Amino acid sequence: MKVIGFAGYSGSGKTTLVERLIPVFRLQGLRVSVVKHAHHRFDIDHVGKDTYRHREAGAFEVVVASDRRLALMREFEQPANLSVHQLIAELYEGVDWVLVEGFKDSDLLKIEVWRSTSNQPVRYMDDDFIVAIATDSADALPQGTQRPVLDLNDPDAVVSWLTTNQARFEYQLENFV
Repeated sequence: MKVIGFAGYSGSGKTTLVERLIPVFRLQGLRVSVVKHAHHRFDIDHVGKDTYRHREAGAFEVVVASDRRLALMREFEQPANLSVHQLIAELYEGVDWVLVEGFKDSDLLKIEVWRSTSNQPVRYMDDDFIVAIATDSADALPQGTQRPVLDLNDPDAVVSWLTTNQARFEYQLENFV
């Protein structure tokens, strides 16, 4: 599998870019998974549902499945900050690409998503794991770079660059776990 991270500040367009890349990969017959970092307490379950009731009763894990999807919910007895590599290890082995959103400080190769209107600093000057910048304002980058600058609003071009350079993103879990 190939893995690429997308890093940037809140509001930079990471989620929108990842959302737009998925169908482009799918049109090429590729299977895509996403690992998303959540900054706040989140829940995919709802009060009153069977799975919620099982979790509330104290189940460590609840797996719910149908003929169309599977969801695993795991409760940690103590706060656990899983690494991005531990989360990737949870994914199905038959995936072609894993798009990682967030984990901006990870040791994964990543594309920085940056908008000049965000008034946020760039990260590419201080992060050797950033291999490209996706932006809607290339002329506003505060410092020149040898890294590729991709059009944030052109998901076809981003996927083309990724697939052209796919060998670079080949992921070997045993190198990280």
